Parts: sequence; structure tokens; C-alpha cells
Amino acid sequence: MLVALLTPCFLWGQSINAEEKQRDTPSVSEVDPLQLETFDISADASANGLSEAYSGGQVARGARIGILGNQDMMDSSFVSTAYTSKMIQDTQAQSVSDVVRNDPSVQVARGFGNFQEVYVIRGFPIYSDDMMYNGLYGILPRQYVSTEFLERVEVFRGANSFLNGAAPGGSGIGGAINLLPKRAGSEPLTRLSTGVQSGGEWYTATDLARRFGDEQQFGVRLNAARHKGDTAIKREHRKLDMLSLGLDYHTDTVRLSSDLGYQDQRLDQPRPSVTPSGSGVLSVPNAKENYGQPWTYSMERQTFGTFRGEWDILDNVTGWAALGMRKGTEHSILSGPTAQDDGSFKARRSTVAREDTVLSGDMGFMGNFMTGPISHQWAISHNLYNLRSRNAYAWSANSITGNIYYPNYSLMPTDNSLVGGDLSAPHVTDRTQMHSTAIVDTVGLFEDTLLLTAGLRRQNLNVKSYNYNTGNRASSYNKGVTTPMYGLVYKFNPEFSFYANHIEGLAKGDIAPSVSGGTPVVNAGEALTPYRSRQTEFGLKYDGENIGGSLSYFTTKKPFSTVKNGYFSAGGKQRNQGVELMFFGEPVETVRLLGGITYIHAKQIKVADQATKDKYVIGVPKYRANLNAEWDIPFIENLAVNTQVMYTAKQYVNATNTLQVPSWTRVDLGARYLIHVGKQKVTLRAKVENVANRKYWASVGGYAGANYLTMGDPRTYLFSMDVDF
Repeated sequence: MLVALLTPCFLWGQSINAEEKQRDTPSVSEVDPLQLETFDISADASANGLSEAYSGGQVARGARIGILGNQDMMDSSFVSTAYTSKMIQDTQAQSVSDVVRNDPSVQVARGFGNFQEVYVIRGFPIYSDDMMYNGLYGILPRQYVSTEFLERVEVFRGANSFLNGAAPGGSGIGGAINLLPKRAGSEPLTRLSTGVQSGGEWYTATDLARRFGDEQQFGVRLNAARHKGDTAIKREHRKLDMLSLGLDYHTDTVRLSSDLGYQDQRLDQPRPSVTPSGSGVLSVPNAKENYGQPWTYSMERQTFGTFRGEWDILDNVTGWAALGMRKGTEHSILSGPTAQDDGSFKARRSTVAREDTVLSGDMGFMGNFMTGPISHQWAISHNLYNLRSRNAYAWSANSITGNIYYPNYSLMPTDNSLVGGDLSAPHVTDRTQMHSTAIVDTVGLFEDTLLLTAGLRRQNLNVKSYNYNTGNRASSYNKGVTTPMYGLVYKFNPEFSFYANHIEGLAKGDIAPSVSGGTPVVNAGEALTPYRSRQTEFGLKYDGENIGGSLSYFTTKKPFSTVKNGYFSAGGKQRNQGVELMFFGEPVETVRLLGGITYIHAKQIKVADQATKDKYVIGVPKYRANLNAEWDIPFIENLAVNTQVMYTAKQYVNATNTLQVPSWTRVDLGARYLIHVGKQKVTLRAKVENVANRKYWASVGGYAGANYLTMGDPRTYLFSMDVDF
């Protein structure tokens, strides 16, 4: 069908080589004169710039590993994947979740009580608040990040508090996500894009890049986009505006960069998650059905900026500094249904307002030296994070009723029974201040075939919460924690290496609630000390030039809060252990592969309720598998087709494991065709997501202990066109 759709495009003009060289993708075949120009981009203001793309161009050879900087995959004692702009464009990814769906270690979920994207790595969530932007926490929009901002999406697997500092939102135990901004390349870029998808949502975008100066030392990159229209879900409407400006300046010894960004997104009548309350598991409604109320919406508006600089102080010593800020406002009126087995539900109206001001920074020094035949790569850094958050809420006294299988719409309840703060002028309810200092050294032996890394980070977490109504301080804690890290890499030969690490995760402690399960909590308001998790991991990596991958084993133990005899404490513990297999590259000319499989055994090994001991953790599937394959059609020059297959095993809905949602498989199909129209280069892309229109519960929860169900999207058609002038 897709081939037939694109065939008429042959009449448009002279075609060009489908193996175009994208701005961050090295050529794997002879360069055609009409291919897109090569871009040399240094997205992190570093001397080495971005790691080069691996064969096939979908992922890079390396990624940022926190304080250790950019590392080649074979030199790192950790596993990470950097998804390139080529992969983002060719899969028509619109958000970070669309990108990381390609990773078998990442499950996309939804935040608690809103439409925030949540990314579950190795069974532990990463809230979008805790993603990094070029190494800085808290700078990005909270709910959703448009891919028009991004050059690459780096997914790090495993605990990382030593490498990056503790995530300020309290997540990130199982991994980290770092997003890299766009930069001007060595050649001018003028690209106009447009697209449309099922439901009528359309978008237009522009991407402009230029370099200036006698030595092309100044760079400017401007991106702007608008998305607007109904989605593939009935009566759901989305509008998004974004604007970003990236500036950079490079000399032989000094590298500077700055980014400014703005995003304004609104969802009207979004389809909510459903909390089951019956004795069984809800059947899945029609994939296009929408049981959201017409008066519900979610809106956020975020403005952010960063500055980063790097200076070569000596031939073997470099200093760096980075600072970022974000100002954001959010407002929503939502109504999440709690449903019985027959689909009948009750739902209250909740109105929420939030305003955030964030300051985030990082500075340090790195260098190298030799002691005889032993090499040293060292670094020392200090980072800081400061959040001031204003919040208010109001819950209706009355509930609406309905059925998720036969949606009906009710008038919005206007009375309030539970109010916290002033929705028009919220009080400060949360102040989080975090800072840490880290030092690390990587020792290279036997001509760097054996690499040993050791480091320490001293972290301070200062968290204060305030009463929503009075603004008075309600609780606080100020704790310091030292977290170590040990890593090893042994290179058997250029193709194989063994790696191992021991590292800890750190998350801010919970604050005891007033009531749990309808029973008063004895120590209400008490702040628990930060949670420390411990991870051990080892595995093999392979680099066959055209195909690469990794095989990893990991085990992570993490405390969690429980209530026993009315007392709130960190009395629980879960253990996530598993095996990951990843592969990527171009094993034969014209065929590109990306995918893998993950097995996770996530159990509650220490609990307050013995009925849940040794039971599986809510919402963590044992198996996830992905395959993304692209093939250049040999008998139709310049046409490539692709498919993505995603499998997720069953997920438990309750802590006693008596309820579960079934496994699901989703198949996407797409095509890409390049032509030349006059002097313009045109890339046409078409895609069908969820080809079989499979209805399924995509995720369970996404917030610790929660069991709400989120539906997968219906069959969706997408078409886009890029024109390069």
C-alpha cells in the first residue's frame, strides 16, 4: 500500500540516491552529488563533539556518560544508546516517547494524574522532570518534549547517581535520558517540513542553520514548528507551538554554546487512564474510543535557556561550566475514571495549577596524564539544582458516572470538597535544593586494553514542603550521602570487550502521609532519609564494524516506603534483575537493523504485607522485545521501506499478582522516498502505526505503587514531506 502511495512521486523529477548522507551520519557507500550535505556538529561544546554514527546511521558509536564525558561504546563500563536525528526523522518521531519505543529496555508509561510522559527503564521510572538537557537536570518541559528541539536522544541503562548526580524528581534508579540540542553544521541548511496524520492533525516546521566568520567559528540554528488538529482518538485535540535557537562559538581552545527554547502545548478532551476497582481486569475498549469528558484539558507553557562553555587550560587539562534556567506554568482540568469490571465508572473533577522556576548548573575540570606505562583520565565536577514550585488543586464533591465502553458526557461538577491553595495565585509548596561534588579516575593498563574506573560523589539533598493553604513549612530534611562507583573494561580484541560496574542510585525520601488506607499514620509529616539503591552489572560488547551490540546482566535492589502498625518507614525492598540483548547496524548493504530483547525479574523481597512477599512488581513486564528493520528496495531506486515490531509481556495490576493485563504486539510499517524537484531535495515519508488496529493496555501505572491502565493508540496514518533548499 505504501509503495503504491509513493510510486506517483517518480513523475516529480529526477531521483537521488536513497543512501543520503544525513548531517550526523557517515557515508556507508559512494556519495551521490545530490545527497544531503555532511554536518560536523558539536552539540555539547566539547572538543570531541558528537560521537560518530554507527553503520546504518540509526545510533551513534558513543554517548555522554555523565562526569566521564563522551565515551565510545567499547571503552565504557556501562551500556547506553544514542539515537540519531536520522532515526528520529525517518521514523517520524514526534516526542521522546516515540524515539525510546525503539529501545527494548524502555517502556513508555504515563504520569500520575496528568498526561506526562514517563519512561520505565529496567523496571524503574524516569519522570520527564528528571530528563537531562545536554547534561543539566530540570531544564526541559515537564509533560512532553517535541523532537524538533533534538539532535539526539541518549538512553543510559542503570543506576547513575554518581555519574549525573541524583535526579531531583526522585526517579532515575534504572537509567537516565539525556537530550542533545541541535547545532549549525559545516554546510548551510534551509529545510521546510509539513505533515498530516489520522484525525486531521497537521504540522509545519522550519529548520535553518548557518555558520559565520572567517573560520566559520559562529553558528546559528533556528527551529520553529506548529502542530494542530484532532488526533486518531475520537474528539481528542492537540495544539503545540515550539521555538528554539541554538548558538555556538568555537576556536582552537574555547568552545561556547547557548540554547533558548519555548514550548506551548494544550490537549483538549484527552483520553484519560483508567483505575480498575473490580475483582477482574477490564477488557480493552475500542482503540479509537474516548471516554474523556469534553471539558477536560491539559495545558503547559515552558520557557528555558542554557549556556555551556569549555576552555582548554593546558594541553591536557580542560575546564567546563554550564548553567540553565526554566520557567513553566501548567493548568489542567481532568477527570480520571475508576471503573468496575463491566466498564461502569465514577470520576471526580480535579483542577490543578502549577508554576515552576528551576536553576541548574554544572562545572568542573577534566584531563589526562601518564605515570610510566599507565594512563589516567580524570575529572572533578560540582553540580547544583534549585527548584521553587507553586501548586494548587481543587477536587469536586460530586462524581460523574458513565461507562468506558459506551461513553456519555456529563456537565462539569463545579462544587469543591477538597481544596489546596489558590488556583489563581498558588503558594510555594516545594523547594528542592541539591548539590554534589564528584571525583573520578580511569586507569589504563596494558596499552589501555584494561580500563579501571573508580569515583566518589558527595551529594546533599535539601527538600522542604509547605502547606498549600497557608504557605507555612510542613516538613523538611537536609541529608548528605556519599555514593561510590567502580567500573572495569577489558578489551579482548577490537571486536569484543567485557565490562562490569558497581554503582548506586539515590532518590529523595518520601514524606509520611496523614492517612494510609483510611488509617491515620502515626508519624505523619516525617521526612524519610534518601533511598539508596545498589546495582551490579556485567556483560559483553561486540563491534563488527557493520553490526554491533551488547549482552548484559544486571541486578538492582531499591528500598520503598511501607506502612506497618500505623508507622510509615522505608520498610520495603524490591529487586530487579535481568538480561538485556541489544543489536544495531547494517549487517548487509541496504538492510539496517535496530532492536533487542529484555528479560526482567522484578520482585518485592521485603514487604509489610506478607501476602505480597516475593510477588512481581506492578506494571513491570518480564519480557520486552523490539525490532526496527529498514530495507532499500533494489528494483525501485531511492525507495526504502521499514517495519517496527514491539512486544510487551503481561503486566500485573495488583501487588498480590491476582490480576494482570495480557501481553501485546504492535506492528508499524513505513516508507521513505527521495526525489529532486528542480534544485530542491525532497524527502517523502509515510507510516502506518498499529497496522492491525490492535486494542491493548499499553502500560500499568508509571508512578510507584499505582495501577492505572493506559490504552495504546489506534491505527494511525502519518505522512510528511521535507524540502531542502
